[in-house]
Formats: sequence, C-alpha cells, structure tokens
Amino acid sequence: MSLSLPAKKMLIIIAISAGIMIVGGILICIFVPTIPSGEALPVTLGIVLSTALNAVKVLLLERTVRRVMELETPKESKGYISAQYIIRYLLTGVILVVAAVTPFINLWGAIAGIFTMQAAVFFMRFTKLNEDD
Repeated sequence: MSLSLPAKKMLIIIAISAGIMIVGGILICIFVPTIPSGEALPVTLGIVLSTALNAVKVLLLERTVRRVMELETPKESKGYISAQYIIRYLLTGVILVVAAVTPFINLWGAIAGIFTMQAAVFFMRFTKLNEDD
C-alpha cells in the first residue's frame, strides 16, 4: 500500500516531534534534581512506544479512508468508520495500560508521546504543509 502525501507528512512530523520530546525528556531527567537520572530510559521508551502506536494509527486511518471510498452505501461507511475509530482508541488504551503496569516504561512518557499525532495534525493544519505543492 502506497501512502498518500498527507500521511507521509504526518509520519515525518510525528517522528520529528517524538525526537524533540525524547531530547526534552532526557534533558529534564538530567537537569531536574528531584527526578532520578535513571528515569531517562523509561521516559524514552514510553515516548517511542506511543509514537510507534501513532504511526500505526496513521496507517489505519489511511486504510480506513481508502476503504470508505470503495463502500457503496453511507450506512456501510458510517459503521466501518465507527468501528475503526473504536479500534484506534482501544489501541491507545492498551498502550497506556501497558505503560502503566510495566515498570521499565514511563507512563508520562507514553502520554507525552501520544500527543505527537495531535501535534502533527495541528502543525499541518496551520502551516503550508497541508497543501499539495
């Protein structure tokens, strides 16, 4: 499956914002005296885990859009879109639960990483990146 240009841009922005969050998380763990320096790796793992989830969600969203274009009735489309929406949010919930119960993955890092998709949407919406040049 080839990705559309907006999906490719979203994945790039997600990766860049995750990199920024990882660097920020490491710097916070190093320079804030109340946070143990050993927390840098769990924070990074949380960000990486949830960023990987966001990449999967972009791919699922791309597949959903392509599939909906092939469906014949609006009723079929609405049901399929709703099911895919629920699947994407259940995946997010699973990742947060995994981060919460796994001691070597920081929950706050996972929560921060989840926002990389929202950052990508915001960035594309308010910049020229949403235009197909």
